[in-house]
Amino acid sequence: MTTGSGLFSGMATGAPLAVPEEIARGAGTVLPSAEVVMDPSPDDRMAEIFRRAADPADPMELRDLYLGRMEAELGRHSTRPELASRWRESTVRRPFGSEEILSSRATVRFVKEMFNYYFRDDLYGDLRPTADVILSGGAVDEEAWGLPGVLKECVSYALTRDWYGYSDSRGREASREAVARYESARMGFSAYGAENIALTMGATFAISSLADFLLLGGTGTAPALCALPNYPPLVESVARRADTKLVPLPARDGTTSLRPLIDQLRPDTPLVLLQTAANPTGALVPEEELDELIQAASPNTAIVLDECHEWLGRPVSLSKLRAAPNVIRVSSLSKNWSAPGLKVGWIIADRAFVDEYYEYASTTFGGPPSFFYTLVEVLARMERWIVTGVEEPGTEQCGEFEPGYGVQPRALAAAYRAYRSDRLARQESLMALRDAVTGGLDLPGVSVMPAAYSINLALNFDDYADSYLCFRDLLRETGVSVFPGLLTFGLSGGTVRITSARRWEELSVALDRLATRQNRVRSTTRSTASDPQSNGLRHSRGRTHG
Repeated sequence: MTTGSGLFSGMATGAPLAVPEEIARGAGTVLPSAEVVMDPSPDDRMAEIFRRAADPADPMELRDLYLGRMEAELGRHSTRPELASRWRESTVRRPFGSEEILSSRATVRFVKEMFNYYFRDDLYGDLRPTADVILSGGAVDEEAWGLPGVLKECVSYALTRDWYGYSDSRGREASREAVARYESARMGFSAYGAENIALTMGATFAISSLADFLLLGGTGTAPALCALPNYPPLVESVARRADTKLVPLPARDGTTSLRPLIDQLRPDTPLVLLQTAANPTGALVPEEELDELIQAASPNTAIVLDECHEWLGRPVSLSKLRAAPNVIRVSSLSKNWSAPGLKVGWIIADRAFVDEYYEYASTTFGGPPSFFYTLVEVLARMERWIVTGVEEPGTEQCGEFEPGYGVQPRALAAAYRAYRSDRLARQESLMALRDAVTGGLDLPGVSVMPAAYSINLALNFDDYADSYLCFRDLLRETGVSVFPGLLTFGLSGGTVRITSARRWEELSVALDRLATRQNRVRSTTRSTASDPQSNGLRHSRGRTHG
């Protein structure tokens, strides 16, 4: 809480950010490996679900068949025998290939239904009692790595001043101006003004509203393009408004190639949805290929860049074409600022687009919560100062705030020192944890792709061709919950995701349990392979069943 009358008059402190010394010493030692390639393209195992469905356009049937096969393969560990029976009674009805899967509306809804099922029915439903360590959340542990103290003070100050009334549907102008200057600093030139910014209620809401705004009433014949991997609620938002084509992008050596997406562009493509840093691999889109994509697209093709995972990596020079008139950039406080529940963010777009979006916003939701405007303004100003190398704010920086804030130079300097220290310590600590987890996953039968960005890591358990089955087995055997790659549209293989931005006490327990499990599995594999009496008890994926 603030103790004086002006903003920053209270003591601004953040949460403790310490990690074990041995972890901190190892930071920066893990680099992306060119040997690991992750491709989300559908495989024959995924196609089998569509081949057996009575109606391959029915996502609920696809979901139940998928779960049924998994329950059948779990054997005595099955928890839903009725689904296993349904799978055993099914037969192949038709051919079905990768292109049909990637163009099917049912594929998007099937993955979204599996996403719902994972959280609602499994992880936080029937299986919750067995989940001792949950590494599948996809966000920073906000209790350990919470919102910087200076930003908490901003919320407190706004509530104390009763700053929560109705406002411009794009957000308060001072906040939008601060975001514009920050994003211009990131770009390296004066790319934006307040007229290019609209504040939003987080990235998921923003992309859903953009899909409404851009696609409803469209008359084009080409489908919208959604790059894979991707977040199911976002892709579902697009697919419910327009025909959609899924475009798998392979990740290798810390980068995601855009070549398949560029090749799918048509003159009448209405929209492209792309993560600039992929979830779950943490692989970054090369700026030169992003340039090529934007140049190859029609001026009428809206290119929506989800930039939310673009952090915790080496700084790169952003392409000037990110400021092109048909590019819409989406940011959120959920990941980078440890605020997944606050639902605060912004979009950056051409002035004419934002002007039109004002009418949509004012009709649909009115505007974002106004008591966050001070938080956004202070965050954007201090982030810009960090980007531009400000060591100590002075009169010029004080002058950026309206007189009504009552900002005093000494208080501002103290707040900025606290904020910068908090942010840099947090970044170093989270990168050190990510490196430590990556090293700890160097286990028999596990292939991990070191993340170039993000708090997430993608890894393959070599004995699995199904990521959800891998999740179920790992949870039962170790009490560790991982996130199935299927739920980020990984339509093949046993890739799962682990979120490293958790307390080290949790991470170390999880790593120890996974190591014990992998060593046991590898030992069993060797003994079974050498036992002539094993009589084929192992499946082709190298798993044992009771």
